[in-house]
Amino acid sequence: MKTLRFAFAPVIASICFALPAAAEKLSLNELSTYLNSLGTVQADFVQKNDDGSSARGVLTLKRPGRMRLSYGGENDPLVLGSGGQVGVFDPGSNEPPQRFPMSQTPLSLILANNVDLSRAKMVVSHTEQNGDTVVRAQDPEHPEYGSIDLIFGDTPVLKAWVIHDEGGGSTTVQLTKMRLGGTVRDAEFNIRAEARRRGTPIE
Repeated sequence: MKTLRFAFAPVIASICFALPAAAEKLSLNELSTYLNSLGTVQADFVQKNDDGSSARGVLTLKRPGRMRLSYGGENDPLVLGSGGQVGVFDPGSNEPPQRFPMSQTPLSLILANNVDLSRAKMVVSHTEQNGDTVVRAQDPEHPEYGSIDLIFGDTPVLKAWVIHDEGGGSTTVQLTKMRLGGTVRDAEFNIRAEARRRGTPIE
């Protein structure tokens, strides 16, 4: 389950595409508006862990507050976020999913009902790298929860994120084939329902 833990442990890796040297970083207001405009999002992803391992899967976001990282078929590793919690499902375990508060993961910053990157002390760096805008953000009240680097193309479009955990670990998730809109049932994010389906119910 190290692969799954890395998904929330908080890399900065540049997703570099050559653009003119005159490219300017996008403003925090532009990026906040873009993130708040996202409703349902699906994308393929490649996850690169700091131990050199990697994994592929499908990301589904349903803002605010819902997230699904599927690493394969219906009985493969899975991470669900809903109801203010994150559940990590390990197909090699007969135990209920590991659970912890969504607020303790940096991804809660982009799943919030209202994303405001201009909030005091939330953004600790805001740079342009090879045509991309890179924002490092953290919970200003709990920096010990780690930080997230959000990497945006110039549209803007979210291209990748890098999560840094409190122990110095880092993981990159690069997004491709992003699809916006559509309908995804809330049941797809339900941690208790998934645990029952897998025969590892939560008490």
